[in-house]
Amino acid sequence: MGTPPARKRSDARRNEKTLLDAAAAAFVTSGVEVPVRAIAAKAGVGVGTIYRHFPTRADLIVAVYRHQVEECAQAGPALLTSVTSPHAALTQWINLFVDFLVTKHGLAEALQSDDARFQTLHSYFLDRLVPVCASLLEAGAAAGETRSDVAALELMRGVGNLCIGSGDTSTYDARRMVGMLMDGLHVR
Repeated sequence: MGTPPARKRSDARRNEKTLLDAAAAAFVTSGVEVPVRAIAAKAGVGVGTIYRHFPTRADLIVAVYRHQVEECAQAGPALLTSVTSPHAALTQWINLFVDFLVTKHGLAEALQSDDARFQTLHSYFLDRLVPVCASLLEAGAAAGETRSDVAALELMRGVGNLCIGSGDTSTYDARRMVGMLMDGLHVR
């Protein structure tokens, strides 16, 4: 058996988060082909730092995607413990999920390529986020605040479908549409 990988120091994790956040923002505004030097400048690091951590653009894209999935997954339990009601926690989490989906649209073309590194990302997305959404829905239903007849994947697909048109026109407001969906889930 091999030894487990060493845990990163807290400053190294913080620096990596800064770099991944900068890359995600650059992907949204300029697409995944944005020059690495622009990402490095936004992150406040040298180009060599990016290449040391992510030798290829595909490695960076995968890391950004996984980072965003993890942030969304970790937010669910934190919201349940910090927000006043389960339905409010679900609504805030769905808003984070919308942010993730809008960012993901910047990655969509790359993720649909034939690169083998991208093949497992959709399963990873489902494995990490569906259980989080399910626990938020269950907490809301148990508190009598959220309809109990909605499955997590069903809600997430509905939200995803509402977000698809968000980049096509300035007259479409995906967040408003998702808000109406969330109002429909709320039991009053």
